[in-house]
Amino acid sequence: MEQNVINTPIDPKQIPGWGIDADPKNDPTYPMRQRMNVGQDPDSKHRPQSLQPVDTEVLRSIERPNVSAVFGTPEPPSGLSGMIRRAAFHYSENRYRHWLPLVLADRVNVVEGIIEDLAHGKLPNIWAEKGYDVEWKHNRTSLILKLSAVAAVAAGAVVLLSSGDKKADKRKHYRGAYYEE
Repeated sequence: MEQNVINTPIDPKQIPGWGIDADPKNDPTYPMRQRMNVGQDPDSKHRPQSLQPVDTEVLRSIERPNVSAVFGTPEPPSGLSGMIRRAAFHYSENRYRHWLPLVLADRVNVVEGIIEDLAHGKLPNIWAEKGYDVEWKHNRTSLILKLSAVAAVAAGAVVLLSSGDKKADKRKHYRGAYYEE
């Protein structure tokens, strides 16, 4: 049975192998640091809590007690994709419940970006954004195969959806009743 790990703080000292490089005698780079006269103490107690200021929402793993020293903040999570990401970070990183929602959130974020572009009156140039010009120049055969496959699937979907019920087309309506010819 799977253990529920939502909002459960984890003590790093209970994780096997955590802090294994804290002892300078066990650090493989320690002799090199001595030769290079590096005076920096590898002990993590002397390091600042966070090297980068946290001024936006940062999603962090439940396995880590603190935010990483350096993290990316190009765009904080927002919208439906942000809600999916926040829900994913309630689970451990070794679960599909963590990674699959993150993949889904990426796909939802693409759709949100297209809708946002259209709302601001900008028509997205999907051909250029997907890099098809470069692929046409350097890998033309593969691009033609991809576009042919997409066209075949689209044509198949159109044919399948437009075929409808053949019996319904043959029936005639006469004075409130249907009959077949």
